[in-house]
Amino acid sequence: MVKTSKNSGPSDKPLENDTNANDIWGGRFDGGPAEIMLKINASIDFDRRLFAQDINASKAHAIMLASTGIISQNDSDDIVMGLDTIFKEIKKGEFNFSQKLEDIHMNVESRLGELIGSAAGRLHTARSRNDQVATDLRLWVREEIDKLDDSLKSLQSVLIDRAEDHASTVMPGFTHLQTAQPVTLGHHLLAYVEMLGRDRGRLSDCRDRLNESPLGAAALGGTSFPIDRYMTAKELGFSRPMANSIDAVSDRDFVLEYLSIAAILGVHMSRFAEEIVLWCSVQFSYVHLSDSFSTGSSIMPQKRNPDAAELVRAKVGNIIGALNTLLVVMKGLPLAYSKDMQEDKLPVFTVTDTLNLCLAALIGMVGEMDFDKDRMQADAISGHAMATDLADWFVKDLNMPFRDAHHVTGLLVRLAEEKNVELNQLSLDEMQSISPGITNEIYKALRVTDAVSSRSSFGGTAPKMVLAAVLEARKRYLNI
Repeated sequence: MVKTSKNSGPSDKPLENDTNANDIWGGRFDGGPAEIMLKINASIDFDRRLFAQDINASKAHAIMLASTGIISQNDSDDIVMGLDTIFKEIKKGEFNFSQKLEDIHMNVESRLGELIGSAAGRLHTARSRNDQVATDLRLWVREEIDKLDDSLKSLQSVLIDRAEDHASTVMPGFTHLQTAQPVTLGHHLLAYVEMLGRDRGRLSDCRDRLNESPLGAAALGGTSFPIDRYMTAKELGFSRPMANSIDAVSDRDFVLEYLSIAAILGVHMSRFAEEIVLWCSVQFSYVHLSDSFSTGSSIMPQKRNPDAAELVRAKVGNIIGALNTLLVVMKGLPLAYSKDMQEDKLPVFTVTDTLNLCLAALIGMVGEMDFDKDRMQADAISGHAMATDLADWFVKDLNMPFRDAHHVTGLLVRLAEEKNVELNQLSLDEMQSISPGITNEIYKALRVTDAVSSRSSFGGTAPKMVLAAVLEARKRYLNI
């Protein structure tokens, strides 16, 4: 198998616009393109990021061409050697990218000709830039999915650790952003662990589907040369070659799927970021962010802003926008390849960079967040949050139908509101004025720690269930 080169991206060295272009189009054209055509047609300023994938795929293709007798072994060896040299040049920032050569494919091929001579012209036998770019992009997305999975796993890990630390920390649970029932902070954090787990599952499914090789599909109809597409697929780590040459070069559903998953993941990140923003506010005061992830104000000395969380929330808009961009690009294209598809890479690169940045910020924030347990528990009791537990007590201890219990509890809530007290501050006589069967045992049901501990159904918020869920999450998601 051709070893995939790990890279952080090609050099940011400026494009060499005065580079003499090879005669890419052969004898069909007499004159060169207009200057504006060069600018709109070229993609090298962004598809240079595919250099490692392009070189690896070209090496696999050259090895296969020699194995099948289409080119000589000597030419294949020279091509592979030259491609290795180009890879090193790009990594060192010593490669001159030319806009006149349009894209990463022709930039590499032109330099290969300078290095090894006429043998470089044999590399493009039995392939097209159509199957070449489709192969490169699949390889790139596949690598990025693996990296994203590692980052998601890291975020899950820190969330699980914090959940274990706060398995018994009581906080208010919300619906409609209104106090609903007391829950544990550990339980709340584990909700995001599950969301991220599904995101990882979707990425894995996407990886499996995209892991087919377009190489050898050529422009759209295959080739008359006796190539071995199974060989190149294996060399590049693909599970198989794509079954239809038109489909291989013309579809980008793997990119759309990747961007769709990224958008769903982005929504999860944004919702968590929004909660961090709320929890850091004076009105909540549940969380204190470290200096590492906070900023101040140029005019208000007292301000401590959760800018990192706010920016995660905002940047998800770019992810959703990138998905919409490519959906619109692809929606009206007839088969097979159209130049419109050159615009598939910018959304992918933008989304991937954004995801990596946001995930790193979230991992850092979660690891350093300091929670105010006392404030959270105080809010967990306020707002008559124990009303559901009170209704449950009527059902279990007084054998009252739940609908009747709900009604009686509502009357008690109204009474507490009229007296401007919490439910547990009502006297027994006041409670019995609503329902004579109430006994002093009712106050046990109104203790927040008891209420939280009682919710021990599978998937519930009881501390013992949270600790069990922590162990299970480590097994399922972290392989611990």
